Amino acid sequence: MSASVLFDAPGPKARRRNLILGVVGCLVVAAVIGLAVWKLAEKGQFDAYKWKPFTTASLWQNYILPGLRGTLVAAGLAVVISAVFGGILAILRLIEVPARPSMGSYLLRGLKWLVGAWVEVTRAIPVLLMMLFIFGVLSANGMGSGNGPLIATVGGLVFYNSAVICEVIRAGVGQLPNGQREAGLAVGLSAGQTVRLILLPQAVTAMLPSLISQLIVVVKDTALGYNVLYGELLYTSKPATANNGNIFAMLVVIAAIYIAINYTIGKFAEWVEHRLQQRGRTAGGPAEPDSDIAGPGTVAPVAGGPAQ
Repeated sequence: MSASVLFDAPGPKARRRNLILGVVGCLVVAAVIGLAVWKLAEKGQFDAYKWKPFTTASLWQNYILPGLRGTLVAAGLAVVISAVFGGILAILRLIEVPARPSMGSYLLRGLKWLVGAWVEVTRAIPVLLMMLFIFGVLSANGMGSGNGPLIATVGGLVFYNSAVICEVIRAGVGQLPNGQREAGLAVGLSAGQTVRLILLPQAVTAMLPSLISQLIVVVKDTALGYNVLYGELLYTSKPATANNGNIFAMLVVIAAIYIAINYTIGKFAEWVEHRLQQRGRTAGGPAEPDSDIAGPGTVAPVAGGPAQ
């Protein structure tokens, strides 16, 4: 279905109406922002003494930088474990069950059902709820201190993001033509080998910008570790705001740090997408048609590699 079917170019009246609505919307937003700034100024939130602590090295060394390290550690662990776990889940969901009834086919069908249920459940539960549940279990067993908050934070992020990564990879495989799978089976590969060696590399390549963009979600969600007493950026900065009485200023600085990190990740995702387009692959777009397969026993190009 082409985009022209879903979108009609606006006529003169529609353009005029959109322009009026746009101007009114901008005025409303500007008025809300102006009112908020005026109220904050009345409360003295922009006074110089509230921002002066950020010019001292002690504030950064004792509060902000340790919190930033905690945020990056939790995000890094969650990304690596989620990528591995999400890839395994994707493989298990993509393996086809043999049509001939056998004990192995029944076991595989049951395993696929369990994996599908796991993915759907973990995607539906809020990340914060999973963190609190894990932290509660750890605390009940005497592990609420030490690395307990880190385990609870990373665990909640892994449960959710591994399910998302699994579905992103599965969507990428779904865009591939059926000939890719049939070619793999035709040359004697098993169903698992076809998924692992042919389908998965192409799906990961096509969906790489989306997978990198998921990093932004992981970095932002590390702030939820505040609720399980994990020393991320927001949690470690809390004592400083109590000492200096500048909660608003601290929140602005923390928000600026998150924006800088996520902006960098976003630009990296755009760079990867641009590189893929230069290589002739439209990221997230349809794969090459089946005509690439020259005939029986010939395997289509795999992740940029030459055809065999």
